[in-house]
Amino acid sequence: MRLERLVARGFRNLSDLDRELPAPGVAIMGSNGQGKTNLLEAIYYPVLFRSLHGASDAEVSGFGGPGFHVAAWVAGSGCETAATWQIAGRRKRVTVGGADVARLADALGHWVAVAFLPADVALAAGAAAARRQYLDRMLALADREYLTALSRYRAALAQRNSALRQNRVELVQAFDLPLARAGAAIVRARREWTGRASAQFSAELDDLGETSAATLTYRGNAELADADAWPDALAAALPRDRGRGMSTVGPHRDDLRLDVGGRELRTFGSTGQQRSAAIALKLVELETLTHARGTEPALLLDDVFAELDAGRQRRLADRLVRPDLRQVFVTAPRADELPDTMGLPVWTVSAGRVESAR
Repeated sequence: MRLERLVARGFRNLSDLDRELPAPGVAIMGSNGQGKTNLLEAIYYPVLFRSLHGASDAEVSGFGGPGFHVAAWVAGSGCETAATWQIAGRRKRVTVGGADVARLADALGHWVAVAFLPADVALAAGAAAARRQYLDRMLALADREYLTALSRYRAALAQRNSALRQNRVELVQAFDLPLARAGAAIVRARREWTGRASAQFSAELDDLGETSAATLTYRGNAELADADAWPDALAAALPRDRGRGMSTVGPHRDDLRLDVGGRELRTFGSTGQQRSAAIALKLVELETLTHARGTEPALLLDDVFAELDAGRQRRLADRLVRPDLRQVFVTAPRADELPDTMGLPVWTVSAGRVESAR
């Protein structure tokens, strides 16, 4: 899957741009604060129609402007996928081929990319929420049924929690069935994915130079993959739920466990091991989406080679740069911070202005 053209207006600090994208991708160079990560964010925005960093659309909009517009053309699609957000009314319009989409979910999948940011080290070193978000984003892009189950689960969970805070037990129980049906589908899909992904996770870490054996396991109640197991679990947890004013059973509480050498990476791993594990998870995400969609997503890499030794940098570059398979966009402050094996066309970003390097 290759991006052919990108249009961005009023986006962060970027000057308005309309550019053709090279087929192999681009190495994006620029000093800190000049806008290279903002360009990467604009490239990714039409994937989920939200910020890479979880920022609100108001924050994404250029300071003092009326809003922003981002449009992407993907090779072979023959149509534009676009988002326009206006400060007046705080309204976002998403279109595919010039036509408004009834639901945001209907626009997902036209442009698919996997992004690695420095903050993604939290996948290996941080709290469970980052790993749950990783699972939900990836599986929602890979499987529309998962996206539907996730939307229904979140809606039922929000309503159940509201009823708990109001101490309305009958209303709480009214949401148990939709919560169970959607929650079981989520747990089942996550556990099946983990079973398939564990071997690749270990192999990716091995390729990046990790000498100890790595494992990936799903941490949660396996019985909840069956909707019939939910009534007893919810009933047993109800006194605790009422006391806390929130639901304490379900996949919104689950986690992925990453181990290296039999020890949990989050607690015992070195900085280099945690960064390598996060990269390995992103490569597993790439493989998952490739298998699901029948084409390789693009890779967006923000300062991915920082804090890796030279050997790991070379191995990672060899693993990532495959012009025959995928398009790669990678940022770095200077060319000497990228391995020589990257060999990508270079763009520079200065004060928000994007130019091709000579």
